[in-house]
Amino acid sequence: MSSMLSLIIGTVLGLIQKRIKRLFAYSTISHIGFLLLCLSIGSKESIQAFIFYLMQYSISNLNAFFILITIGYSLYIYIYKGAETSKDNINEKELSNSPIQLIDQLKGYFYINPIISLSLAITLFSFAGIPPLIGFFAKLMVLSASIDSGYIFMSLVAILTSVIGGVYYLAIIKQMFFDNSAYEITTTLDSDIKNIVLSSSLTVTISILTSLILLFLFIPTESFNLISIIGMTLLRY
Repeated sequence: MSSMLSLIIGTVLGLIQKRIKRLFAYSTISHIGFLLLCLSIGSKESIQAFIFYLMQYSISNLNAFFILITIGYSLYIYIYKGAETSKDNINEKELSNSPIQLIDQLKGYFYINPIISLSLAITLFSFAGIPPLIGFFAKLMVLSASIDSGYIFMSLVAILTSVIGGVYYLAIIKQMFFDNSAYEITTTLDSDIKNIVLSSSLTVTISILTSLILLFLFIPTESFNLISIIGMTLLRY
């Protein structure tokens, strides 16, 4: 029951969110539904699915937040054209903490930094469970364990909510890649623009995490072997 409620509440309420932090919060509730489904089954396969799902979601979620931090930093020399609309929805304290608060503030970001936009798109597709990204294999393991244990109804609920949840991920991607840019440069000095360099620690971290999400298809055996060992150890205790 907790799994089903988490899947439904996280998916439905996530559809109406305009703030990025709240969207990720309800997205997390939805993903917790998959984790609770694994725990409710309690088989060896479900425990392995639980470990793998938790691992991949941690990687994807960490990458998403690093990317949002990088986006905020990269917009240092830009001003948001919809500033008046933003101020109506964001208080001064929030604006001082982060320049990215609303989903609408990502409009046209692809034209500012295509690489970071692609990294965020890959991460969001992984959240949605699009193959061949790591999120797809995680959801596949959970659904396989659920169906094998006779949880047919819960499997259907998980599949349906996963498809519906993909809508708000696709909405972010649509605004980034297909909407007109909502930013304009605040300076005309080329020297100021060239001096804005992203932190090497952030770029390296994002590159590694995005590669894990994107290229997991080529390294599944070692990961699954490690997960099997951890799962057997947990079941023993």
